[in-house]
Amino acid sequence: MPDDVSRLVREAAARLDRAGIDTPRVDAELLLAHAAGVPRERVVSAAVMGRPVSSLLPARTARTVHAVLDELARLLDARAERVPLQHLVGTAPFRHLDLVVGPGVFVPRPETEQVAQVAIDEALGVARGSEGPVVVDLCTGSGAIALAVATEVPGARVHAVELDRDAHVWAERNVTRTREASGVVVHLVRGDARTALAELDGSCDVVVSNPPYVPPDAVPRDPEVALHDPQVALYGLGEDGLEVPRGVTRAAARLLAPGGLYVMEHAEVQARSARDMVAAVGGFEDIRTASDLTGRPRMVVARRARPASEPDPAPGDPSDMED
Repeated sequence: MPDDVSRLVREAAARLDRAGIDTPRVDAELLLAHAAGVPRERVVSAAVMGRPVSSLLPARTARTVHAVLDELARLLDARAERVPLQHLVGTAPFRHLDLVVGPGVFVPRPETEQVAQVAIDEALGVARGSEGPVVVDLCTGSGAIALAVATEVPGARVHAVELDRDAHVWAERNVTRTREASGVVVHLVRGDARTALAELDGSCDVVVSNPPYVPPDAVPRDPEVALHDPQVALYGLGEDGLEVPRGVTRAAARLLAPGGLYVMEHAEVQARSARDMVAAVGGFEDIRTASDLTGRPRMVVARRARPASEPDPAPGDPSDMED
């Protein structure tokens, strides 16, 4: 391998491009940064300035250029085999968070950030009252949505539920890291989303979920997803992939206080089916589809119905919602 950072990144990116990676240059920079133990910005700067790999290494380090190049070669081999980039570097960005991830947990996606945003906006509105909002994240996976809400909504009382053992381990790591770094607490439980947190029935302000929803015949195209994301986090069971979401929706109806908001991610082809599913569960009103940042219909949003005697709330639903 060359010792010049610019050439090294170019050659690594060309290899990843041949392997079908969508973002070969970014991945090459991130993998070199991980191998050298430095931020990506330092790699980018060294490439622009035409500096050698040795310039990436701190003055006092046991790491050598040879060791960095060997580690980069190993990482490139794995990435060319379509091992997820996040598994190789050990973290995944989600909003302002860096979450630890690896085999056994679903890697959080940028599109889910907008699902979190809808939940955060609602929770912030509730937070203007005397008590912090109660928010529940069902099928939390890595803990991404729950931790985003907890760190962005002051005073929020956030609960997260995950059944799968491996995913729960990753969520626990992220919850612990966040608590130690910022003091923010998420109450994580390992349990079935359909029955967990019975003590909160009827008292929650927001229930949010990114559950498994892929239909059984819709195998993901990307090898990173099909081969490395756990199947339990992908496939929603049933002919339409919505069997697990139905259970989650029934749990949301149980947990939410009257007027509370339900937000659930789904595939863009499931928009109508997801609305019909929420309506069939019953107890919800104002059932709508909301779009992600690219304009695709990716989540169902609904309010827990109020008793007929209660007045309607002031308008305040997210502006990007569509019928």
